Amino acid sequence: MTRRAASADTRETDDGSGAVRRLAPPARRFLARRSGVLVRLALWSLAETGQAFLVGYGVAQAVDQGFLAGDTRRGLLWLTVALVAVLLGAPVIRGVFAQLAGLTEPLRDGLVRHAVDRSLGPAAAGGPGGTDRAAVSRLTNQVEIARDSFAGLVLTLRSFVFTAAGALLGLLSLHPSLLVVVLPPLSLGLGLFLVTLRPMAAAQRRALAADEALGDHAARSRAALRDLTACGTGPAAARRGAELIEGAAAAARVLAGWAAVRTAALGVAGHLPVLALLLAVPWLRGRGVTAGALLGAFTYLVQSLLPALHTLMTALGAAGSRLLVVLDRIIGPERPQPRPERPQPRPERPRAAEPERAGEPERAGEPGSVRAPAATRPEPALAAAPRPAPGAGGAAVTARATAAIPGPGDDAPNLGGRPADRARTAAVELRSVTLSYGVRAEPVLDSLDLCVAPGEHLAVVGPSGIGKSTLTRLIAGTLAPSGGEVRVDGREVTGRPPAELAALRVLMPQEAYVFSGTLSDNLTYLRPGASRADLDAAVDALGLWPLVERLGGLDAPLRPAELSHGERQLLALTRAWMSPAPLLLLDEATCHLDPAAEARAEEALARRPGTLLVVAHRLSSAVRADRVLVLDGTDAVCGTHDEVLDRSPLYRDLTGHWQGGPARRR
Repeated sequence: MTRRAASADTRETDDGSGAVRRLAPPARRFLARRSGVLVRLALWSLAETGQAFLVGYGVAQAVDQGFLAGDTRRGLLWLTVALVAVLLGAPVIRGVFAQLAGLTEPLRDGLVRHAVDRSLGPAAAGGPGGTDRAAVSRLTNQVEIARDSFAGLVLTLRSFVFTAAGALLGLLSLHPSLLVVVLPPLSLGLGLFLVTLRPMAAAQRRALAADEALGDHAARSRAALRDLTACGTGPAAARRGAELIEGAAAAARVLAGWAAVRTAALGVAGHLPVLALLLAVPWLRGRGVTAGALLGAFTYLVQSLLPALHTLMTALGAAGSRLLVVLDRIIGPERPQPRPERPQPRPERPRAAEPERAGEPERAGEPGSVRAPAATRPEPALAAAPRPAPGAGGAAVTARATAAIPGPGDDAPNLGGRPADRARTAAVELRSVTLSYGVRAEPVLDSLDLCVAPGEHLAVVGPSGIGKSTLTRLIAGTLAPSGGEVRVDGREVTGRPPAELAALRVLMPQEAYVFSGTLSDNLTYLRPGASRADLDAAVDALGLWPLVERLGGLDAPLRPAELSHGERQLLALTRAWMSPAPLLLLDEATCHLDPAAEARAEEALARRPGTLLVVAHRLSSAVRADRVLVLDGTDAVCGTHDEVLDRSPLYRDLTGHWQGGPARRR
């Protein structure tokens, strides 16, 4: 897009003309499909025209033909006619509201469907970060604003048109000169009011945009609260929130300023016609206008025309501008979602070389490598990095924890980096993965290499906030790294659609998701075509039969509120066991289970074909795993339980804490 075109598009967005052009075709189609409702609404409104006409005309005739002519009886009769016309307004309004529902409720239902489709479509087809957090505001607050504004606008437009028609017809019937006096100030006030419509719409649009931006920031910050705390970027997020709050307040102040200008225009339109009529009384009397006609004209102005104009201007000023802006945001063109800023990969910091130990070959390009002892399962090669400077922010994992996958006939792992002739594809592979929440923020993970073999059971341990959940989200593909590659089953996960990611892995968070439905529906959610035999096998493997019997069988209805946290986790773990995905990621997904239930669940999931990665909640989870990955603020250590006890002071401290005493080797 050229700069000129972009500027034109900005002007079109600000003044609302582009929104009117975009919304006009669907509005015409919506109203055309409801022509019957519009006809019935117009018929009820015709009665309001007659009511407005009779009120002023009855007052004029009561004065001229009754009281001033000395015929009190006729004067009272004409006043009775005016009174009956006023009383007939109640059933007319009742009929109008009955027809109004035929317009407002279909509009609300259509907007809800459109908002849901617009949110779920990109979320289902897009990659990580494709969810639309502004959809919550559109689905709740904005849809209700559109419904209420549309109802108010229909009522006021209908009332003004038919009431003004009756009042102007009455003025013409009393004396044409009355229109010459009344119409110019009315038109002037209405014109002044219409001048404020576009600036008011622009201010309303900016206020809604500020509200959505603030809601989006709050949702993102809440979801990343643990990571913000871990990497020390909480104050920056708070400052950004304060800026958004100030922006929303400024937009609200601008909107209030234009509302004040509109109120002034309303005052001019509401009082100038009456003042003009008073000043023109001598001129009108000279042209033969009777006292009754003058009193009838004042009645038309005060009782019908000016109240209808006041209501119209209020509705157009508030409901009209809100309706235009909200409808454009709900059914208008999709606006590009702001992409989170992706920091550039941090330059590799110089690493302090260690003296070469006897019998330990140095890896090419990586000084200070340590060769792991030969074993039948993959072992790590580690290179330590210097500790971040004090006060730099969050602690970062900067070490490498790599292991090659042994091929047939290999007795020991190949430690020469990432060989091209691997016999099997790694189940999980991280290549120099770095993640930081900001360009100047210290990374949570820094140049982390990790290779997990197919069928392996890996436990991840570390202090709270160190990045364990972040690691699982990176592997699951729901979080993009700042640098490096994350591969699952040989395929890079960053940017893949959710459907492809679901076929590769299952991520089980701490809070288990259980929905209303049958127990069988919940268990087969990730494998809809599962047979009853597969379902029975899963229930038996995870020890779920007591819960199944308590609930009344696999086909019994399930109410999530009636389940404990541990029962929800056990049900979700059984669902994960049935998934065809080759990789299971458990992010403290057994924290609400007792030790026996946790052991049975993890052993069943480990026996399941595929790879298991567990963020350990207890020492027993780490002991059961084939290998343990320890995340520290300065490095990462990977190996068996006994090996990590020897090499990681942090793991020894955690083991002592879990056991309630000093760590002991098995």
